[in-house]
Amino acid sequence: MIKIGHLQAGDIIMVNHEGLMREGTVVQTNREEHMALVDNGIQAFWYPQQDLFPVALNEDQLHKFGFEAEDMNGSVKYKKGAFRMLLPEKGNFSKVEMWYREDRRHFEIPIAVHELQNLHASMTKVPLERH
Repeated sequence: MIKIGHLQAGDIIMVNHEGLMREGTVVQTNREEHMALVDNGIQAFWYPQQDLFPVALNEDQLHKFGFEAEDMNGSVKYKKGAFRMLLPEKGNFSKVEMWYREDRRHFEIPIAVHELQNLHASMTKVPLERH
């Protein structure tokens, strides 16, 4: 489950839509009601907080956002413009270093797609959207 306060418009998440898990894009949130309006590819629908789930960050997800991978002797660097992410161990998204200009951040836990989108936006002031 994702807390409503952690979501922003444009975030990619999973929703439990009548028992089926679907990927969707947050359109807006209502913090008072603890609900998010999510476009699940078929329709936009209000989902309660307990039906919102993170999408795991992996290489496939990064490619959907237009990141390019560069292998570096067992580690891998992902690049999109001046924004960089480094995985010390290829395929292991539990340790991530990211930077944009002088802003550097380190994570020792896996981050989800919506968290990457929000971090990218806070660091670059540009939303991270799929191509």
